[in-house]
Amino acid sequence: MTTPAGWRRDGNLPNELTSFVGRTRLLTTLRQRLGEHRLVTVTGIGGVGKSRTALRIAHQMRGDFKDGVWFADLARLQDSGMVRHTITSALGIADQSARSADETLVEWLGDREILLIIDTCEHLVDACGALFEDLLGTAGGLTILATSRQSLNARGEHTVTIPPLAVPGDSPGEDVFSNEAVQLFLARASAVVPNFMLDEHNIGPVAELCRRLDGIPLAIELAAVRMRALSVEQILGLLADRFSLLAGASRTALPRHQTLRAAIGWSHELCEPAERLLWARLSVFAGDFELDAARYVCSGDSLQSEDIMELISSLVEKSILLSDGTPSGHRYRLIDTLRQYGEEWLDKLGETAVIREKHRDYYLQLAKRSEDAWSGARQVYWYVRMRHEHDNIRVALDHCLRTPGEVQAGLKLLSSLWFMWVACGLAREGRLYLELARTPSADRCKALWVLSYINSAQGNITGAIEAAEQCSSDAVRVGDSGAVILATKMLGTAAFLQNDLQKASALLGVAIEFHKSGRELNPGLLPSIVELSMVLLIQNEPAEAEVLLRDCIAVCTQRGELWLRSYAIYALASVYQAMGRSPEAMSNAREALRLKRYFHDVLGIGLAIEVVAKQALEDGQAALAARLMGGGQANWRTFGMPQLGSPFFNSEHDRCVKECKRVLGEEAHDRAFAQGRKLNLEELIVLALGDHEDGQVS
Repeated sequence: MTTPAGWRRDGNLPNELTSFVGRTRLLTTLRQRLGEHRLVTVTGIGGVGKSRTALRIAHQMRGDFKDGVWFADLARLQDSGMVRHTITSALGIADQSARSADETLVEWLGDREILLIIDTCEHLVDACGALFEDLLGTAGGLTILATSRQSLNARGEHTVTIPPLAVPGDSPGEDVFSNEAVQLFLARASAVVPNFMLDEHNIGPVAELCRRLDGIPLAIELAAVRMRALSVEQILGLLADRFSLLAGASRTALPRHQTLRAAIGWSHELCEPAERLLWARLSVFAGDFELDAARYVCSGDSLQSEDIMELISSLVEKSILLSDGTPSGHRYRLIDTLRQYGEEWLDKLGETAVIREKHRDYYLQLAKRSEDAWSGARQVYWYVRMRHEHDNIRVALDHCLRTPGEVQAGLKLLSSLWFMWVACGLAREGRLYLELARTPSADRCKALWVLSYINSAQGNITGAIEAAEQCSSDAVRVGDSGAVILATKMLGTAAFLQNDLQKASALLGVAIEFHKSGRELNPGLLPSIVELSMVLLIQNEPAEAEVLLRDCIAVCTQRGELWLRSYAIYALASVYQAMGRSPEAMSNAREALRLKRYFHDVLGIGLAIEVVAKQALEDGQAALAARLMGGGQANWRTFGMPQLGSPFFNSEHDRCVKECKRVLGEEAHDRAFAQGRKLNLEELIVLALGDHEDGQVS
């Protein structure tokens, strides 16, 4: 079963896709500085290898930090207000609460021993500097390694400048064959020409090429790719021509910036016209993208859709694009320096606006497809896929919110992705976007009921009611009967969480009646059934609740739906507990947890953990119950409001804690509770499952 990467204690470092050449002394220095200082910023020009060096040292030091090494990339982030959220998301913190991002991040870091790699900070220097100062001041076990083209000017910051690689002639008496720049060229050239070797015939031109490229790694790598079609001497000649064309082009640019730009521009000129055009159009993507996206966004006006695959393959071969396999398919990425170059060309071509619109259209269509498929058999695929598309969705949303006349498209995109905000651990981000909606319309009605759903998940019941009532009012004005019913359902959810059982029963019953055809399983029919069953349970009618839940599980099983099925199984465990059917209660609660691990649904996991803990207590395992309750509370506080702020869930929790203390004694309970608080979410699940299927938890 796939576990979300954010739950791994060892961190979320990207794989190193190429070998790392040289830099031995620099890596030693960096390791020493990270042992002496809690904020180290790696600086240097674009293409000099800041990100690659930071990634290498991060992999080397993975064992030095007991709570892992974590990576967050800010390259495509434009809004400084989203820096904290981006880091929170990278850490795998799926905060469902209405608390500020500051509280969540600080509390999660706590006393954890973590190395946090923050890549590409130069365009957000002030925000990053202020944030890092705050975090380091409150999280004593935190160390930060940042990359930036300039210092962050933060208190306690120590900078390490990444120089270009040493080139032949820098060190008198050095063996030219062992020179770092020459070795990098050899490594990359032999990757494209396997039988390429350095010898007395080609070492001179290679050394001269490395000198001409000022030892800048990106420039050397781009040149090495040309070995597929050219000799070293031919490459050197072409590069000399390129530099002569560059002369005088920018009197203000530093020589090494000119060198890199020359190398990229030269690589650009050696591309076929169609490859250059595709490079420019691909620059609209954030992070990585898949082939279908490239075909949709980049085809048209000189590029045919059927030619895109071949052109992408060519750009991969030329090291313009990086290629990587993922669980949801093969994906491609432009490194940041090359993406920026492509953006400039896209702007010169006058295509920026139209390509951004096509990018928005693609992700709007994808969002709609994912919403339509969410309640079916490919639910896990869509969870993984849309998490992969998260960066591109942000870019599309930012485009809609910043561009006049695009707000309605933004609302469509936002509301279609309700399951991402509610079920996949991105509640806060969804709420931040959705609260920007103002003008009444059918799209805003949908955005409002999604906002109400998110607020309920966060335990913000007042906000949930306000959004649902506004949705209902607007829906009447614009004639959207479906939105009226969904607003009714959301009001029923809020009433359930407030323990207003009569009102909850009536409102949820209306939603069930309206959706009983099954055309809209989520978020209309199935959540209403589960919530109504919990109302019946609280009203001491477990037999009726069981009938409802069995019907719900049958529908889910027939459709291949897993997310809501896990909630129904959790609720059934609670019903069995009330009926005294202990083995069935524990079995169902654990099955719900196993299903929850397909998604980053921390809210549902928290609820199921409570049932397992209560059942462990009833089964005579009070110490285990206390550990589970401790872990559950710690993760509730990290990911959302404990027990959703619900009087019913809070009273059940308090009753279990009180009984654990009675059985164990205050001191033993507190000790077990504290042990549980140290567990991360995945370790807590393993403990609750009881079979340690993914390894031992100490």
